[in-house]
Amino acid sequence: MALVLAPEGQLNDWLIALDAQMERSPNFFDARPVVVDLGGIAREQKGVAQFLELLERRGIRIIGTEGAHPSWDGIEKWGRPLPVSTKPGREIEAPAAKPDKPALPAGASLPGTEANTLLIDQPVRSGQSVVFERGDITVLGSVASGAEIMAGGSVHIYGTLRGRAIAGLAGHPGARIFCSELQAELLAIDGVYQTADDMPAKVVGKPVQAWLDGERMKISVLT
Repeated sequence: MALVLAPEGQLNDWLIALDAQMERSPNFFDARPVVVDLGGIAREQKGVAQFLELLERRGIRIIGTEGAHPSWDGIEKWGRPLPVSTKPGREIEAPAAKPDKPALPAGASLPGTEANTLLIDQPVRSGQSVVFERGDITVLGSVASGAEIMAGGSVHIYGTLRGRAIAGLAGHPGARIFCSELQAELLAIDGVYQTADDMPAKVVGKPVQAWLDGERMKISVLT
């Protein structure tokens, strides 16, 4: 999976806004592949390749571009452009072959023959990334800081969530995230996200659910 950045308007102003966001969430781009959607930049814009270099200097790992104009000097060094996206700002799949069946971590099982739930009966350790696009993920333990859970449906964590939980991966805005104790680095549903700095203090450390209300994420304490 990759994140999409879509710069527009004056690039200097856009960089200033990006720097402000990175100050609020300094770890958001850590180890995350990024696609830069250049479709919103005017063809006569100068210095686009240098702009991409400035993004890399900020620790943003660029794996490709969308909407790049071939007349821009130096743009070819950023690799083969990816197909133009019709949904800028959403997470997209990196160009890698998908296995027929998901690779399961130890302690994980798929109940039934046409299962839509991945069950993990042990904690998810830092550095582990669990992806299941066909349905929900249920974790019977905790999710450590630096770990990542990504589900096509909802995410259920019967322990402390310290890492990242991403639901609605396949375009499912009705997906939800549940956990017994919220200490998360990031929550995301159908491309809408909140980082730790954005979460209300009253829900941190509590059992919660997160869901989308239109284009906004809401988090409430479970009672």
